[in-house]
Amino acid sequence: MKLVLLSGGSGKRLWPLSNDARSKQFLKVLKNEEQELVSMVQRVWNQISDCGLADSSYIATGKAQIEMMHKQIGPSVPLIIEPERRDTFPAITLTAAYLYSVAKVDLDEVIAILPVDPYVEGHFFYAVKQLEETIQATQADLALIGVKPTYPSAKYGYIIPEREHKVLQGALKVSHFREKPSEEAAVHLIEQHALWNCGVFSFKLGYLINILEAKGYPVQYDQLVQRYHELPKISFDYEVVEKTDNIVVVPYDGYWKDLGTWNTLTEEMGQNQIGRGTISEDCHNTHLVNELEIPVTILGVSNVVVAVSPDGILVTDKSASPRIKDFINYDQGPMFEEREWGWARILDNDRYGDGRCVITKRIAVKEGRNLSYLMHLHREEVWTIVKGEGEFVQNGIPMKVKAGNALHIPMKTLHALRAITDMEMIVVNSGDSDDDTIMELYSTWSELSKHCLNISMGK
Repeated sequence: MKLVLLSGGSGKRLWPLSNDARSKQFLKVLKNEEQELVSMVQRVWNQISDCGLADSSYIATGKAQIEMMHKQIGPSVPLIIEPERRDTFPAITLTAAYLYSVAKVDLDEVIAILPVDPYVEGHFFYAVKQLEETIQATQADLALIGVKPTYPSAKYGYIIPEREHKVLQGALKVSHFREKPSEEAAVHLIEQHALWNCGVFSFKLGYLINILEAKGYPVQYDQLVQRYHELPKISFDYEVVEKTDNIVVVPYDGYWKDLGTWNTLTEEMGQNQIGRGTISEDCHNTHLVNELEIPVTILGVSNVVVAVSPDGILVTDKSASPRIKDFINYDQGPMFEEREWGWARILDNDRYGDGRCVITKRIAVKEGRNLSYLMHLHREEVWTIVKGEGEFVQNGIPMKVKAGNALHIPMKTLHALRAITDMEMIVVNSGDSDDDTIMELYSTWSELSKHCLNISMGK
């Protein structure tokens, strides 16, 4: 069996910590067994590894998440790259084309698809493993996992089994689906033994390849990438699952939660405060997550979340936190980005009447990592090194730099940096407010060294 984790997300539901460059699954707010802070994707990948599925697993994601994936779970994890964000149907069909034409997976192989960020116990993935046997034994087109509800929730979709409740190899035949009912309706659904739909699908690879062919789409990955924009922007549930008759569901009677909002996430954080600040003793069920060095004090306020990041500040009653996506239509890009080489934080962004844009950033580059060899066509930069030492290259000429050095980089000047030790610097970028065109020559230091013989590779 091949396991594929779907990693998408627009970064809205856990604003201001999440943004377009850092979706919720990358936020390090959960604790592992060693009491270290880890992200949702790190937690899930460790669970997959523990149950022996890592060697047969892939992650389907977009270009914007490649660096974060490599940074958090390593460069060797196989990624299936989606050219643009569309929905789960396009993502899963592209995954099928990749497995078929690139990974050369057999058409009879069972594929399991699940979200990258479920909050579950480790034995959930043993239930996922059993889907292969379920598909083979029942000859169903699709096998799902349904979580036994613990309360009548209006937040989840429901899978309703047939009335006879005939058990087929531990699975139930599916009658129909119900998307996010009212709590009153959910009570009646639970009486019919309905299960929460946790977004886990399994099928033989040939089943989805046949669907692609029937719809007239190519089954070769590189060809489907070129036509990806033609695929309907629709969920896999609506486009495939609800149009399929031969479906079974495996009930899962264990802990499962979607950590998609601040109120559900804080229930699993294991601590009330991350970052600098104070919560007074008369606050109850109050959480603070602060990514800035500015202290935050919360006095006498209960059942709230205060989240602080370079992108903004959120103060919300926990029950109101799911509404956040309706209130954050701010005209700004991400103010903080984690990158494979380090991180970048925008400190100030000003536009002037003469058309100039001046952006001030604090940038950190990890020891041994480098910034690409590139040039800005319409902006100049001034770098002030505030920590560490490294090797700087400008138009092919290398020089050693360290804390206290200031570097001026004119427009159309090729430049790169490699950190010999952990480095930090203040970067002031100024120029045309509407055009920050960049021309990149080399992304790795080895490529740059190969073409500029005076540049060293060692420390």
